[in-house]
Amino acid sequence: MATAKKVGITETVLRDAHQSLIATRMPTSEMLPIIEAMDKVGYHSLEAWGGATFDSCLRFLNEDPWQRLRAIRDKAKNTKLQMLFRGQNILGYRHYADDVVEYFVQKSIANGIDIIRIFDALNDVRNLKTAINATKKEKGHVQAAISYTISPVHNNESFAKLAKELEEMGADSICIKDMAGLLVPYTAYELVKALKETVKIPIQLHTHYTSGVASMTYLKAIEAGVDVVDTAMSPLALGTSQPPTEPLVATLQGTPYDTGLDLELLSEIASYFKPIREKYLASGLLDPKVMGVDINTLLYQVPGGMLSNLVSQLKQQGKEDQLDEVLKEVPRVREDFGFPPLVTPSSQIVGTQAVLNVITGERYKMVTKESKGIVRGEYGRTPVEISDEIKKKIIGDEEQITYRPADKIAPELEKLKKECAEYIEQDEDVLSYALFGPVATKFFEFRRAEKYKIDPDLVNMEEMTHPV
Repeated sequence: MATAKKVGITETVLRDAHQSLIATRMPTSEMLPIIEAMDKVGYHSLEAWGGATFDSCLRFLNEDPWQRLRAIRDKAKNTKLQMLFRGQNILGYRHYADDVVEYFVQKSIANGIDIIRIFDALNDVRNLKTAINATKKEKGHVQAAISYTISPVHNNESFAKLAKELEEMGADSICIKDMAGLLVPYTAYELVKALKETVKIPIQLHTHYTSGVASMTYLKAIEAGVDVVDTAMSPLALGTSQPPTEPLVATLQGTPYDTGLDLELLSEIASYFKPIREKYLASGLLDPKVMGVDINTLLYQVPGGMLSNLVSQLKQQGKEDQLDEVLKEVPRVREDFGFPPLVTPSSQIVGTQAVLNVITGERYKMVTKESKGIVRGEYGRTPVEISDEIKKKIIGDEEQITYRPADKIAPELEKLKKECAEYIEQDEDVLSYALFGPVATKFFEFRRAEKYKIDPDLVNMEEMTHPV
């Protein structure tokens, strides 16, 4: 057993918890009243930004994500703020030029982020390099993430080798990012032990409760010497979210792993989030289905969100009865595509292709442009080289990309600044536009309309109708 020490807790209720349960719909106004109390807890960090929060702020909440970050930073004076960053994809859905990645990192840290968790869906370290270097330059903490997955080519040795490479690239800590809830307790023990023997920097573990084993997984990882774990306040924990914070804190109290966090204060914070949870349950945004245990996660290595996407795609085609065939086809497509970890965007690409293969009755009769992209190498290097047979079937005689995909993207920051010049009210607006183009523009128009809206209660309507 590893030498025991105090375990750090990263609280996810401000980001991944509500991203996983209610599609990232919690507005900033519901977060701010409780931040000062959360700031007193003594968390290792508050995960408060990144992932889908940016998209959701602009697209659904009519909020400026940069303003959210500044508002949280203003109230969290003592606790480190953490964000999730998709490597060369930043927070968007394509690779961006290096100058955009560098500027985004610079502005994230300038606006209050301390720790940037950087991951790549394929674990292609070339796609992490620019973000890591930019974070180091801005004096931020680089947490390089390993996208955890299960396959014939992924094992403790391969993950340890990747961790070593990330440490040598400048990572300040390593995160095992188990986005699908696949990591089971004894495997976690062995994996953490292997990483601890390989690297000198701290190890953090992130998982989801989807398969029902996550709290047990944390206990075994803690026994193996993990430094920090991600948890969520109980009203927004469990299901597709993280394990709950308070029970883990209570479990470790009085042991050599004691977190040192105050259970009474945590209870007060949980009480704040309870009515918020009830509100989302009543509105239907929090679907009780996502709160259950889904053992299919372990049987098919399919993340919970991916499973609901598959069901939805089959429903649209009136082919729900073919779900079992699709679940069996997913691992076959994944093998054909070089065993990518199933995380955004590879989970969507593999899942959609599996659905097409089943409903058309012929494998690769119809191929999505994203499937072509993954085989062509547009997303980076897959863990295993794709066979010549699959390449021929999907991209014909087209050449594969063997270089880092972003190497061929010309600097785009200045061009983007010109494109959105009429809307810019702060430097950061160009980054919102870079990532979400038309969605950002729509928000900018909303913001402008709000800014110049006249409150009728403050105006004498008679004077307006008959100006002097």
